[in-house]
Amino acid sequence: MSPNPIPPLHLYSVPREPQAAPDAPPVRERPRTAWTADQLMAAEFPEPKWAVPGILAEGVSLLAGPPKVGKSWLSLGLGLSVAAGTMAFDSVPVKGGPVLYLALEDTPRRLQTRMGKLLGGQKAPAGLTLVTECPPFPQGGSDAIAQWLDRNPDARMVVIDVFAKMRGQAPQGASAYDADYVAVGYAKRIADHYGIAVVLVHHVRKMASEDFLTEVSGTNGIAGAADATLVLKRARGQADGILHVTGRDVNEAEYALSFQEASGAWHLLDGPASDHTVGDTRAAILRHVRANPGARPKDIADALPQADGANVRRTCARMASDGQLTKDGSGRYYPDTETRTQGIPEVSQLSHCPGTPSDQCEQVGQPVLELSHLSGLPSTSSQHGRN
Repeated sequence: MSPNPIPPLHLYSVPREPQAAPDAPPVRERPRTAWTADQLMAAEFPEPKWAVPGILAEGVSLLAGPPKVGKSWLSLGLGLSVAAGTMAFDSVPVKGGPVLYLALEDTPRRLQTRMGKLLGGQKAPAGLTLVTECPPFPQGGSDAIAQWLDRNPDARMVVIDVFAKMRGQAPQGASAYDADYVAVGYAKRIADHYGIAVVLVHHVRKMASEDFLTEVSGTNGIAGAADATLVLKRARGQADGILHVTGRDVNEAEYALSFQEASGAWHLLDGPASDHTVGDTRAAILRHVRANPGARPKDIADALPQADGANVRRTCARMASDGQLTKDGSGRYYPDTETRTQGIPEVSQLSHCPGTPSDQCEQVGQPVLELSHLSGLPSTSSQHGRN
């Protein structure tokens, strides 16, 4: 038997350094839920607190994607970045704070190997708590997560990988939609009560769709109950993936990402996603026309010494047919601002979020919370049936 056995990575038994008796958890006042119209218009509300500015805000975010696309690498990389207060996606500055990562499909050895690649020799952040076992939400998982958050009042994010391991059995007699809505609702109550980002890693359907929201596995109750939905899809061209994002506090956007095989890290690529999902010639033409609206094919070919003039003319015509460019009557080309080729603002300005996330944790106007054994609130067992 090893002289220093590793204690089990269970949320109730996370090893900690000896310390003095913990301070009492902060008292969370019951949020106000009703106003007259004039009172509501006169009220001042804090900005959302961001785990990753412009991409992950407080509330429940659903991170979905096909198997083996790299969702776990992405979520673990984000957990390390937020816990260390470094750069998410190697590009977006984040404010550091404790992170809880429930890696419910991994072993400690696999997590150690992955973190070793992601860290690249840097010191592992003590603020990231990794857990490989946790009961489902209805069977004590909500309480376990809440107790960790009470011990870490400045926590910024909880990642649940994967959501299916935590949802538990559906309430008896509930429809599929209602069961999905209730399952996400457990995470929603935690996120709203503590003012943090909760990320649920999930899967997509096998059949693709033009609307990425409809690709999320399950009924519309899953995406409907979440505050934001992020879908990671494989891409063609220079990008290895496209992260589609939409939500209540997040503007709909697409981000081109590159996966670094050596480090396991996802990196954010510069410019609109469309620049990285088309062939090299189209991407070069897009960049030139965006910088020089009204350019003719000859002008573009002259600016691209590696491109053949005839090929540029044919490619511009095809791009106009595909809706990537617009052409006027004189043969000049312009970027099509009505399509996804439109440029996106800088990351720090996405969704009008501040470059440095606010530390405001006050939640104004949220519904009455019912987290079991939290701050004297009543148990949810009477509201949710079990099978």
